[in-house]
Amino acid sequence: MTILVTGASGHLGEALVRMLEARGDAVRSIDIKTGPCTSAVGSITDRAFVDKQMDGVTGVIHAATLHKPHVATHSRQEFVDVNITGTLNLLEAARENAVSAFIFTSTTSTFGEAMRPAAGAPAVWITEDVTPVPKNIYGITKLAAEDICRLFFKKYNLPCLVLRTSRFFPEEDDSIAIRDGYDDLNAKVNELLHRRVDVEDAAEAHLCALARAEKIGFSRYIISASAPFSKDDMPLLREDAPAAVARYVDYERLYADRGWRMFPSFDRVYVNRKAREELGWKPRYDFDTAIHSLIAGNAPFSDLAAKIGKKGYHDQVFEDGPYPVD
Repeated sequence: MTILVTGASGHLGEALVRMLEARGDAVRSIDIKTGPCTSAVGSITDRAFVDKQMDGVTGVIHAATLHKPHVATHSRQEFVDVNITGTLNLLEAARENAVSAFIFTSTTSTFGEAMRPAAGAPAVWITEDVTPVPKNIYGITKLAAEDICRLFFKKYNLPCLVLRTSRFFPEEDDSIAIRDGYDDLNAKVNELLHRRVDVEDAAEAHLCALARAEKIGFSRYIISASAPFSKDDMPLLREDAPAAVARYVDYERLYADRGWRMFPSFDRVYVNRKAREELGWKPRYDFDTAIHSLIAGNAPFSDLAAKIGKKGYHDQVFEDGPYPVD
């Protein structure tokens, strides 16, 4: 089996290539930028390049994308070209080469406005049943690409699974309030409760999807760290998140010792139950494991995440944050 990984110079793409090669799979890896795990440089908008790379491939993991950090620096047409046309190029080539499984990396950002509770309302319990309401060109184009994947399954019986991943990047937060109000690691550990996943767990979810795509056919999955909450916790999470978290995890002494703070309120919680049940995915890193690791003097995230490290999103440096916010 030869697996094509797109976006191989990115965080997730590199994790995927490393994990696939570690288990002995043949891997072909592409990106528009060079990287330690990228074997061919080119754009998925170039159909001739895509056709050449797809030759002999039996499975595709499509992680290449323009994403949120590019919304203010790239045109809407560029988002359409990469996220929609690029995905279409890959799907067409996959169908012509009788690829047995196509895994599409999407994003929880597709939910957009659906993740914002009204004033005084509980935090939103985000499952795959929530109807996406994208708020920017990134979410719109990713959702459109998801639907093209569905079309190729319905019309050509090409098994396509969509994984809506939450945050896994190690770069600093785009929110000035978060950057100014929280230690960076503090914020990222907090996010494991509702909107973050370790990059190793995210990659593992893709490998699980690759193994089960032919049996499932088409479906969409939320890929985020396991949260300890139930739907009944949503009112308190919105009103008093520290108290809600303390019901499940003894974190307060560690936080006090480090001078850390829990977020005062959560607006949403991503629920990964469907991915765990249908894909057989067993994420290893969550808030509880992070707290125990920190108490033991260890890092709260995977060794793979540390090995991949920060990559940045642009060649230029911005004064007001890791990237301009639209």
